[in-house]
Amino acid sequence: MAEITLQKRPGEAAAVRTRRRIKALARGWGAPLALVLLLAFNVLFTPNFLTWQTFFVNLTQVATIVIVATGMTLVIATGGIDLSVGSLMAIAGALAPLILSGALTGPLDPGLAVALAFVLPVLAAGLFGLFNGVLVTRFAIQPIVATLVLFIAGRGIAQVMTNGNLQTFSNPSFQWIGLGRILGLPVQAVLMVAIVALAAWILRRTVFGRHVLATGGNEPAARLAGVPVTGVKLAVYAISGLLSGLAGLVVIAINSSSDANLIGLGMELDAIAAVAVGGTLLTGGRASVVGTLLGALIIQLLRYTLLANGVPDAAALVVKAAAILLAVWIQRQGEGR
Repeated sequence: MAEITLQKRPGEAAAVRTRRRIKALARGWGAPLALVLLLAFNVLFTPNFLTWQTFFVNLTQVATIVIVATGMTLVIATGGIDLSVGSLMAIAGALAPLILSGALTGPLDPGLAVALAFVLPVLAAGLFGLFNGVLVTRFAIQPIVATLVLFIAGRGIAQVMTNGNLQTFSNPSFQWIGLGRILGLPVQAVLMVAIVALAAWILRRTVFGRHVLATGGNEPAARLAGVPVTGVKLAVYAISGLLSGLAGLVVIAINSSSDANLIGLGMELDAIAAVAVGGTLLTGGRASVVGTLLGALIIQLLRYTLLANGVPDAAALVVKAAAILLAVWIQRQGEGR
């Protein structure tokens, strides 16, 4: 009799299985469904939505978020966080015009100046990202605290480099990264797709990708299994820095100017939001770079939809926060048993 009472009735068992399927579908297909619904709403109710200009504007605005959020996805997959991405964008954005003008290096051949303006700022941002990783691994500082250091100090470094002044420049060769076109598409959008594809392949198909997920899933077990946890963490923070530096160059190329006070401001929040809405576990161990792309598209399109239909930007921020809460709730439901 005891065994019979412990067993669930067939109807109850079927209901439990149904709920589990719904939760799994919500976790796996929630972001694509939300994006489709937003697109459908705009097609039906937003004037001039189906125009090249609208597509172009949204694609341009979302590209830098996705580039930064891809690095953030890798960091979060290891169980970390990176609050310094916006400040690293500011550092890279401050450094490039100094190189182009010769203020940092002295007079250079124009081609060499452009090449160095692309390479050195990104490498500098990568080194700062590596510094974050050292704080996390060698000194065992919690990631949120370790990256808070450069969140605060990084923008100060950029301001010191420029004396807090706006730097304007005009260099078509350098600005190609923000204003150029490849087959009619913005260069930064092509970069975005390439970076997402490469990161998705790394996570799914390489040993390093498996090590990233193992580190975030169960770090002690990963160490016992021989995963080089320290090296993995150093690598993901460095990658996050490199991608932040690249995004900083895109922003200043679009604007033809560099303002250390504004470049990347709030980017860390947009990147984390994209990761959360895209379905990556914020506790680590499971990640989807394609999901992050979808999350960024949802957030951008949601903001565009609200503004295009007369909703104030302040209210749009509240809706964005609600979307993040909903995404986290769906994750929690998907984990339930």
